[in-house]
Amino acid sequence: MKICVGLSGGVDSSVAALLLKQQGHDVFAMFMQNWHDADATLHGDCEWEEDRFVAELVARKIGIPFYFVDLSKEYRQRVVDYMFNEYSAGRTPNPDVLCNREIKFDAFLEAAGKMGADMVATGHYCRRAPLLDSDGKQVTINGLPQWRILEGTDPNKDQSYFLCQLSQEQLGKALFPIGHLTKPEVRQIAHLADLPSADKKDSQGICFVGKVDLPTFLKQKLAPKEGEVVEVYDDFYADNSQYAFVHDTLASLLAEPGEPAMITAFSSEDSGGAAFNNKCVETPSGQNSFDPSKLSTLSDKDWSRLSEPIDYSAIKFETEVHGSGKKHIKKTRYKDNPWGKVVGKHDGAQFYTIGQRKGLNIGGHKDSLFVIATDMDKNIIYVGEGHSHKGLSRSCVRIAPEDIHWIRQDLEMKDGEVRRYRVRVRYRQPLQDAWLVKRQSGIFILFDMPQRGISSGQFAAWYSDDDEMLGSGVY
Repeated sequence: MKICVGLSGGVDSSVAALLLKQQGHDVFAMFMQNWHDADATLHGDCEWEEDRFVAELVARKIGIPFYFVDLSKEYRQRVVDYMFNEYSAGRTPNPDVLCNREIKFDAFLEAAGKMGADMVATGHYCRRAPLLDSDGKQVTINGLPQWRILEGTDPNKDQSYFLCQLSQEQLGKALFPIGHLTKPEVRQIAHLADLPSADKKDSQGICFVGKVDLPTFLKQKLAPKEGEVVEVYDDFYADNSQYAFVHDTLASLLAEPGEPAMITAFSSEDSGGAAFNNKCVETPSGQNSFDPSKLSTLSDKDWSRLSEPIDYSAIKFETEVHGSGKKHIKKTRYKDNPWGKVVGKHDGAQFYTIGQRKGLNIGGHKDSLFVIATDMDKNIIYVGEGHSHKGLSRSCVRIAPEDIHWIRQDLEMKDGEVRRYRVRVRYRQPLQDAWLVKRQSGIFILFDMPQRGISSGQFAAWYSDDDEMLGSGVY
């Protein structure tokens, strides 16, 4: 079998190539350049040139042919432009998921095929396995053999989430040679083989762009525009009809009468940042036990409302004139509002995402401020103080019908079905117990534990109890 390995210059793809070569396959390496502009990176030079140099050394060490392909045009059109469009609309995209669907297992796969490759291999920490019937034969649907995506063996490096949008056709051409290994084992293999990439640090940042200052990167196309930062007080939620609806609806769905958990439990490990790490302590007070029979009785309209984020546009500020200083110079200020306060300025709501706490540069608070919402039309950022702020947590999200993607098409849900799955809404997040409810208006994901930092534009991927990723969708 002729296999093309996407050799990035990192240790993972290097060991993937080595293992395939040792297994007797006809292997060749191809390095893809997907990005030219280094202006926004934190390195100050073209990191890809160093990666290509290391990749070529690895190929020479292993004894396989090395080729180069420039896919920067496709990458900009399918991934980078998508990023800009999503951020400008107030959503938070995941370029790595799109990179795998649109570049590695599409444009790169096509380029490899022109070189005679039967399969493409990458250094992802995940596993591919055939879907077998009761007789042990591989299942086919419409003549296409069916495959399963399983989590990687290393729980600290599982990368199945990044592959959540792959199709069966793409999986049929994909290989993940290191998915059964842990990172230390991969490094050990690289050292034993004396590979030049054995001690190379893992890449960080945006897929193929590198570690970037995101606002600087986005400012290449999105113009800065000064706006207000509004802090939301707890009193707002006491008067908000949507928050009351969510509370009452969750309470009505509980298996036993009681107060529903509305705020995510957290631990000191959760350091926040551009997005939450979500290393949450699962406490009884932080989880809900829902009755699945009650989920079926909720109307489509109620499900849609339950999945909607809080609207903060009702927080408005009136101005008043007051005297200032010894000369009593007349100045204008906002009147006090029990729901919130303008606490600062920002340079563009499109540069911020839900759950973010860095980059706000607003002092005078005991606890950290977190972004809880953005209003792109009015260019307002809403923030809340502390990890336990009510605006940080949501229990339900909706995936529109056109955004639902089933890897296992044989398990596709029908309208009215309710299923129990484990769900991941961001990379490296521990799998979260949830109910999936299929309705005509989409799939609704109801989490046992409210989720922090939920931002539209991200992907939710659902898994079975035996570590198989079954489907995904943008919420």
